[in-house]
Amino acid sequence: MSASATNENKAAGSSLGSVSTTHSSPTTPLAYDLVNTTEGISILIDNLSELPNDAIPSHYVDLEGDNLSRHGTISILQLYVAPKQHTYLLDIHCLGEKAFSTPGKRTGKTIKVFLENPDVKKVFFDVRNDSDALFHHFDINLAGIQDLQLMEFASRYNKAGFLRGLVRCIERNAPLTPEESLSWRAVKTIGHSLFNPQSGGSYAVFNQRPLSPEILRYCIQDVQYLPRLWAVYDQRLEENWKQVVERETKNRILRSKASDYNGQGRHMTEPPVDWAVRNPETAANIQPEPTPIPRYT
Repeated sequence: MSASATNENKAAGSSLGSVSTTHSSPTTPLAYDLVNTTEGISILIDNLSELPNDAIPSHYVDLEGDNLSRHGTISILQLYVAPKQHTYLLDIHCLGEKAFSTPGKRTGKTIKVFLENPDVKKVFFDVRNDSDALFHHFDINLAGIQDLQLMEFASRYNKAGFLRGLVRCIERNAPLTPEESLSWRAVKTIGHSLFNPQSGGSYAVFNQRPLSPEILRYCIQDVQYLPRLWAVYDQRLEENWKQVVERETKNRILRSKASDYNGQGRHMTEPPVDWAVRNPETAANIQPEPTPIPRYT
């Protein structure tokens, strides 16, 4: 994949082959491409078409934006390709609809076709607001999705409590080395300080060009550990629950397109009604985690 970087991005200190930070292990560089031209999109989609569609998913996806929803914007689409151990950052802020409609030169396929293909597995963590934004801004109907948040809840022994956010899942379940954990926390903390209004930041940083090195690292890190979570939860899940998760993921996507969908609030931490199995004596003492703003923080 030939990298497509603007001179501004290069000036900001981001290179498109591999970027190493003071928080990264020298043995695990954050390899990425920033895709901000239609030529780059065309090359990417052709490369994606060459990957095998195995039982273990190859593609892990997240979105960043300013109020990520039908009411806000999509700034960046992060795509981690596990077999290549490489992250592609699609600059939706710059490319807009062209990011999804530009065809590959060899295959003629598009990112929209890729996202809507039910036969190509793609892993999200809590797909709801991502689906909301993609559908209402770009008419994308996600398919072939596995939702890690639902997989985590379904893998619990007693199906009790509330849905967990990505931070909690990585802290509890991702098999990180001490060095990786330290780096992950540092990048997450810096990222939050830049975009989270509660920390004095602004989500508008995702629309600033060039992207700061700190935001680049945050975007890359947000998807690079998803394969490890998938492996943990997939191993724990009983076969019948995998089917239940698949069905509920489709329901999530369907509900996210509804006119009355609301992607913020306490209800976002509640598991599917028929999943919760709680001890009546302890249910009253269970408190939900604070609703993350946005849902992926």
